[in-house]
Amino acid sequence: MAIYVIFINNAIYGMTGGQMAPTTLVGQVATTAPKGRDPKLQGWPINMCEMLAQITGSKYLARVALDTPQNVLKAKQCIKKAFENQVNNVGFSMVEVLSQCPTNWHANVEQALEFVRTKMMPQYPLGVFKDEGAN
Repeated sequence: MAIYVIFINNAIYGMTGGQMAPTTLVGQVATTAPKGRDPKLQGWPINMCEMLAQITGSKYLARVALDTPQNVLKAKQCIKKAFENQVNNVGFSMVEVLSQCPTNWHANVEQALEFVRTKMMPQYPLGVFKDEGAN
């Protein structure tokens, strides 16, 4: 049985009060990292798609963002492909979605979208990292 995951990456555990997540950026402040994430203390952020691409059972891995209409359309295409892989029992698929968290980032919507573009995308580049599924 194949499964797929939609992984919302907003670089923070926002639903639990703004704690540091495995994808919190270096220097990014969180309630559990009040001086910002320090790789010497908390380790480096995890690039999920790149890590999972090394696993034989993974078949489709993509990272998308929701910052522009064009990127929203790309996200829909990638999620559809992951869903089709599940229906066709291709293997594990994941779509990582870079998303904003204005509340825990203490930012308005425009600032949050800019944070995704200027801070998150350099650490987590968009694209398809693995595509071994049925077409």
